[in-house]
Order: sequence, then structure tokens, then C-alpha cells
Amino acid sequence: MGQARRVFAALAALGAMALGAGAAQARDVGGVVCTTPQPVRCDGEGCVQGGALADLGNATDPKTGRKFFLDYPCDLKSGEKVTFILNIHGAGSIGNWQRHYFPAPDYVEKYRLVVATPTAATLNKFPGAEGPGVRMWMPAADDQHLQNITDFVFDAFGRENIKAMWLAGHSQGGFTSRRIICSDYFKGKVDGLLSLSGGRIGQAPIDPRFGPPKADGSPPDPRPPGRSIMNQDELPTCDFSHIYESGSHEITSLPDTSPWAAKYHCDARVRREDIVDDTPGHVWDYARAGYPVWGMKARPGTAEAFVYPKCDGGRVVADFVRQDKGHTEGLEPHVTEAIIKLIVSAPGGKAQAGG
Repeated sequence: MGQARRVFAALAALGAMALGAGAAQARDVGGVVCTTPQPVRCDGEGCVQGGALADLGNATDPKTGRKFFLDYPCDLKSGEKVTFILNIHGAGSIGNWQRHYFPAPDYVEKYRLVVATPTAATLNKFPGAEGPGVRMWMPAADDQHLQNITDFVFDAFGRENIKAMWLAGHSQGGFTSRRIICSDYFKGKVDGLLSLSGGRIGQAPIDPRFGPPKADGSPPDPRPPGRSIMNQDELPTCDFSHIYESGSHEITSLPDTSPWAAKYHCDARVRREDIVDDTPGHVWDYARAGYPVWGMKARPGTAEAFVYPKCDGGRVVADFVRQDKGHTEGLEPHVTEAIIKLIVSAPGGKAQAGG
């Protein structure tokens, strides 16, 4: 057995002992101590002032030594089933910002979630972009890391206890999730895709001035017609549930149909009651808030919710549009919970099937 496998085996044994303890106490799974409150959490300007967002995590990829965050219920019992969310940040961001932007860790106990939130390795540039570059997910530098984290979670919590796995990604993290979901490694493991402002199947048209503001605070130049990060016309070749979320300012419209809903013969979409939040999200783009398409300071809001019912196999296909929001305001608590409710309601089983 190689060194990496010996490390994995040791971590899995630690996790099994922790899960077998039975008491509703803070426990240690895979070498990661569970604490209440969770480690390195922050809110508003305190996220910058305290330096929390620079922390790379409380868990370690044993194959690379790279840090990531792992959040799970401290009262987890032996053999209990969980939903695993791999939560992937966008270009220019970092794991702990994503952990607060889509705050699934706030709901690990209520909905029995395991949430892993990593950080991209390297600085890269979008084509034609100025400046030194930003953190972006790149196949050569990061795909294996995402696979290692998945192996870590499956080993530590028990593959048989992962009732469903979802990829959740913001912006370039959403496009990355869509790129990898049907790869040889992930297609037999992932049951759902949550696209947060990036990667809707059946793309919502993007505002022509989408992007971070210029150095003087003015909007970016309009994008050339037809410019896209990826080919949005090609449908993924594997099966999964799909939820999309966007701010109303970053798209020009939300399509009233979905090719993914059509694939699973869903009924016509139904608009659910609007979701009203009187509490803001945790974070925003502190350095560049003020241009609505990119994002303002986090604040309360209302989200429209659309669901395509009666899909084949019970799959979930849904869209959420947060009104008067751009690309970077953190999700508010009620809309976050509504999305998580759909995630845990969707069918799973790929991990348990051993694909």
C-alpha cells in the first residue's frame, strides 16, 4: 500500500471510531474536529477586518497537502445518511468567501449535510484581461484536488452513507462544475448540479456589461456579441438534477423553458411563492461593490422561484432569480434554505451504487 493510501486508511479509521461514539458531542471525522460554532466564520465587514477569508481551511488533502474547509453535523451518528455538497468558488475568490457566499454550512445540522469548500491553486487570466491574474479553477492544477477531496469525504463518512452528492459552483466555479460533472470520475458519483450565477443548462442571457467595474468604478466595456466562456448549446451527457440561481441585474432575462427539464419530460414550470429575506447575506465584493451588475453591499431581498414539476425519476429542475441583486452579493438565509430543501428532496444513490 502506498503512502497516500495508508494516510487515507488511517483517516477513515479515525472517522469510523468517531462515528461509532454515538453521543451527540463534538467529534472528529477524518481527522477534522467538529466544533460549534463552526471554525472561521464571520459576517459583513468583520470578514475582512478579522482576516477570516484568508484562512484556507480546517482539513487537508492528504495527497497534496492543500487545505480546504469541511463542515458537518457535530451530532452525526454511526451509519447516518448525509448529503455531500462540494462547494466551489468563482474566479478571483477563495474557499472561505464561497463558504459564506453560499452558506450551506449554516444548515449542516438541520439538513444533515457534509460541505467541503476548497480553494483554487493558481493565478490565471481570462483571455484579454488586464492585471496580474486571479485564482481560477484549471484542469491540470485543480481537477485532481477536487477528486481527492471527494475520496476523502467518501472514505471518512463511508461511501454507503452518502445518500447524494451535489456540485455547487459560483461563476467560474459553476462552469467548472458543469465541465467536470460528466467526467469519468464524477459522472458515477454526482446526483445534482447547483449553478450559482454561472453554468445554467440553457443559458440565461448575460448583461452585455457583465464583469467587475474598471479601476475608476465605471462599468466594463460591453462584451463582443456571442462571447461566452463555454459552449452553452451542448447538453451534458450524464444524468443529474439541476438548480440555477442568479441575480436579476446580471442577466437580461430568465428563459421560461429549460432543455434540461425537456430531457426529463418535466411539466411546464411553476412559479412558487416569492422568497422574502429580511436578513442580508454574509459577504459581498468588498473592494468593488457599487456597480449593480457586478454587485452591491449585501442586503435583504426577494427571490423568485421557478420549479419544473413531475420530472422523470423525480429529478429536480429549478431556477431562482434574486431581485435587485448582481453577481457577488452573498445569498440570504431563506433563499439558501429553499435551495437546500430542493437539494435534499432530489433523488440520489450514485455514490451508494459504486459508480
